[in-house]
Amino acid sequence: MTQQNWGRVLTLGVEEELMLVDAETLSQRPVSADVISRVRTERGLVKHELFASIVELNSGVCDSPDEARDVVHSLRRATAEAAGAVGCTIAAAGSHPTDIASEQEIADEEHYRGFVEYAGPTARRQGVQGVHVHVGMPDAETCLRVLEHCVPWLPVVLALSANSPWFEGERTGLLSTRAEILGLLPRHGAPPRFEAWSDWERLISRFVESGVVPGYGGIHWDIRPHPKFGTLEVRMPDQPTDVARTGAFAALIHGLARWALEQPPADPATGDRAVFMQNRWAASRFGPRAGFIHPERGGVAVTAADLYAELAERIGVDPLGTDACEADVQLGFDDPHDATADAVRRSLT
Repeated sequence: MTQQNWGRVLTLGVEEELMLVDAETLSQRPVSADVISRVRTERGLVKHELFASIVELNSGVCDSPDEARDVVHSLRRATAEAAGAVGCTIAAAGSHPTDIASEQEIADEEHYRGFVEYAGPTARRQGVQGVHVHVGMPDAETCLRVLEHCVPWLPVVLALSANSPWFEGERTGLLSTRAEILGLLPRHGAPPRFEAWSDWERLISRFVESGVVPGYGGIHWDIRPHPKFGTLEVRMPDQPTDVARTGAFAALIHGLARWALEQPPADPATGDRAVFMQNRWAASRFGPRAGFIHPERGGVAVTAADLYAELAERIGVDPLGTDACEADVQLGFDDPHDATADAVRRSLT
């Protein structure tokens, strides 16, 4: 039986994935253990990630998006200070513009070693970072209802968050390379539609009993229930460089969940997974200039900007602009090393 801790409604938590890079060369260094042991912070946690050159900043439970942003900002400063003690600094972006993902050292954690043994090269290709937003839910059934209302709008979130146009020294032609790299993993993309919480439990049990995953944490969907925390977890955005944008995406996702809580069960047609995957791909390729299939209007085409405007009006939250994304900033540099240096600088402001 999965541990469940529902009830802290509309609280939220934010998780950032940051790179630890050499202060001189700006290449990643596998120093997460050294950095984590040196971090001193009043709130939140800094944790290991798959690669030893990545750390997760975890805000803990917050009452508002602004509070979560402030905690994460403090965690960035504390992590940068700790990294400085070992000749490194932090870099926040959806991917490292130059480093080779498969050459990065895996963190010395048993569950990561097990994952790499199972997933092999698809795990070692995961040199990409995102921001995850948890929103507190009252109960499991409501969490699934809110999830269905959120799914159709997630490609908009991806489009505006795109921040990984460079990968292993090359312009990939995608504004969110991360979204497609995640697609190499088993159990990625949107979850199936669940009619009841018992359906979710039944599917997770099948995965666990077969030995495919140790628990639901091994399910890499873009959005998923997290019953242990009592939250709906949205994992769609690329990792922002500017911490203010982390706060903006937290505010957008929080507002979307708050609106969804007030809605009756969604029409299954609006959550069509085939339409979702098409829109997800378009967001990855074109970012804020993507063209989407409207999730509620049959075959009607709509721009990312117009769909975001519709979403913002619907939920009463409008924290983002739609004219550009941080991938555009990175692509303003001809040399990926210069893009890396700019990301480091902006990560610390």
